[in-house]
Order: sequence, then structure tokens, then C-alpha cells
Amino acid sequence: MTLPNQPLAERLRPRELGEFSGQAHLVGKNGVLRKLIESGNIPSFILWGPPGVGKTTLAGIIANTLKRPFFSLSAVHSGVKDVRETIEKAKKQQFFNMPNPVLFIDEIHRFNKSQQDSLLSAVEQGVITLIGATTENPSFEVISPLLSRCQVYTMIPLGETELVELMNKALKKDSYLSAFDIEITENEAFIRISGGDVRKLYNALELVVSSEADQESSGKIVIDNEKVLRHVQKNLALYDKNGEQHYDIISAFIKSLRGSDPNAAVYWLARMVEGGEDPKFIARRMLILAAEDIGLANPNALLLAQACFDAVNVIGWPESRIILSEAAIYLATSQKSNSSYIAIDDAIAKVRKEGDLPVPLNLRNSPTRLMKELGYGKEYKYAHAYSGNFIVENFLPEELKGTVFYDPGINSKEEEIRKKLKDMWKDIYNYGNL
Repeated sequence: MTLPNQPLAERLRPRELGEFSGQAHLVGKNGVLRKLIESGNIPSFILWGPPGVGKTTLAGIIANTLKRPFFSLSAVHSGVKDVRETIEKAKKQQFFNMPNPVLFIDEIHRFNKSQQDSLLSAVEQGVITLIGATTENPSFEVISPLLSRCQVYTMIPLGETELVELMNKALKKDSYLSAFDIEITENEAFIRISGGDVRKLYNALELVVSSEADQESSGKIVIDNEKVLRHVQKNLALYDKNGEQHYDIISAFIKSLRGSDPNAAVYWLARMVEGGEDPKFIARRMLILAAEDIGLANPNALLLAQACFDAVNVIGWPESRIILSEAAIYLATSQKSNSSYIAIDDAIAKVRKEGDLPVPLNLRNSPTRLMKELGYGKEYKYAHAYSGNFIVENFLPEELKGTVFYDPGINSKEEEIRKKLKDMWKDIYNYGNL
């Protein structure tokens, strides 16, 4: 039986909200988007989430449910001219008391500033309701004026139960798959390969079925983990920047940097470069690592990582690969410390456990006479008025006095910090033996 021209994911794309799977926090019974849809009045918004979780599908369902004219652009293939032409078409669709058309822009993070600027007026004036879809953090990739005019809704990868249900549904409802007698005895490989991406799950399912159908003559197709892995590994590309390996390879890259292996780091970097990965994504992850895994062992690492991020934004390909390589090698060969990362997480945990402990009176601001009479700011010791610009004082709530959140790491830089803190704070904080 010949495979249909249309991919399985497209053949089974939901057309109504009741057919949509996952994202219960948005479109479930009490989901915020469901309530907006039911009200018939939706704002402009951005759907942020990994590939294959239904961003495009949900946008189409919303427009269809509200019976709005629907325009769709891909930021990969469209420019300012396309945006303006689409907005003009949207204006012609407007009628008295009629709701405005929906403009869906896929991968909106790929629009540059001028392209995003071209949307502002239409969104602000209500010419269109904008629905953007992005796999990248909108805080970094969407300009502030546009972001301030849009709500941001986060979409999450589908869970195992939802993915298995979708597979079973596909076997029964799809015209191609339902023609075979298929038994899936193990789901683990499908779930692992999909990584929560429905599109990738459907691609793998259709690939395995078509491969087995070519080999099987008895009519019954039995699928287990071994068959899934054999067929998928044989046919899928080495690097899919929108799929599972996107996450696997960036994970290997970060772990290589953390593990101080510049050779492995450069290799995984090369895999991403050759796969067409967004250089800003790589630079941003190195920026996070510089703070999380190097920190105060080498404070210059954060500065260099920031310089790398800025340079990549200015330079572009192919020269950016050299900047990324230099930064990766520097970070890999630097001393490591996660003390700052641990400190803030420990402090947050304490805040959540202890609640809003009162600020000591001597640390409070006292802008009014009443506050001064109540003792606000009384007996505060101004550090610069003392020798060495330091005086022993308790700056924590009384209940947490002496609690150590920052424990310097074991490296030359932070050993110096530990010695300094021990000498300064010996009467309050215990920084252990040197």
C-alpha cells in the first residue's frame, strides 16, 4: 500500500478544540485560553514551547472556533513586505462590528527588529489579533514594544499517556494505518524518540509501519522497541535542530563544558554548527553555564560569555563559529564552581519555608517622622564610617542569623574569598577550617 502524500501529522491535525490533546493548563476545562475562546474575545498572544506541541494547530482551531478570517506567515520565509501585504488584506476583511482577523506568525523569533516593528501599529489599533509561535524565550527574541502588547502562554511537551493515546488513535482513525493489523507491544522507544513532540512521534510511527509493511507478508505487523530503534536510526537525519537531538546535543555540549573537556565541547559545537543550529541559542546557553557552573571561580567567564553573545548577534555566519569556539574552549578550560547557583536556590528554599520574615528595624528605610519614631533605621551602622569600611552587623532576619547560603567553592579564587569572609564574619558566620 502506497504512503499518502500528506504526512500523518497533517492528516490527523485536530480541527476543533475537543480533538486537541495536551496543554490542559491552557485549553482544559478551566484553562485560561479556553475561557477566552468561550468568551469570544481573545487578545494578541504568543505561544512559547518546544516543537510539535500544537502551537500552529491551536492557532488554527482558535480562528476556526471564533469564525475569524485567518492569515498565516512563516518568519523563515516572510519579510516586511509580506507582513504589510497581509495586514492590508486583513483591513479589507474588516466589516462594521465584525471581530478582527487573526494573523498567525510561525517562528516569530526569527523576525528581526524591523519586521517585528511592522506589526506594532496593526496590533495596537486592533486591525489584527496576532498569534505568534516560538520555540525560543520571547523575553530574548521578541522586541519589548510588541511583547508588551501580547500575552505569553507557555506550552509543554506531551506526557507519555497523551502520546500513547495519540498513537492508538492514529492506528484506528488514519486511512493508511488502519488498513493494517498493527500491534504495538512496547511504547518506550516511540516515547523516547518523540521527546514530547507529536509531529516526531507520528513521523516515527509512519516510518516504522511503512518499513515493516514492506517486509511483512503475513498481514500482521508487530512493533517492539528494537524494531522502532532500528528503522528510525537508519532513516532519521543525524541532527534535527527542531527535534530530540536538538536537546540531546546541546545537553552533551553543556556537560562537556561543565566537565572541562574542550575537545568534546568543540566536537558537539561542530555538530550544532553543521546542523544549522541558531548561534544565539548556543551563545545563550554558554552565558547561563558561565554563571551556573563557573561563577566566582572565574568571574571573567561571565563577561566573556556575554561578549560572545553580543558578538554573535553582530557578526553572523560563518565567522560566528570562531567566536563560539573561542568562548567554548575558554569556558571548558576554566575553573568550575556552582556556589552562586547553590546559594540562590538554598535562599529561595528558605524563603518558601520560612515565609515573609520581618526586616530588622535597623535595616528599614525611614523616610517619614513616624517611621523614625517607630525605630526604623535606628542604630544602623554605616559601614563606611568604620575602619576598613566594615563593621560586624546582622543583615538577616533575626530568625536566620548566622545562616550560610554562600559556601565558597573549592578553587583558588574562592579559597581567597573563604579566608576573607572567615576573617570578617568569624563572630556570625561559620565558614569552617581553611
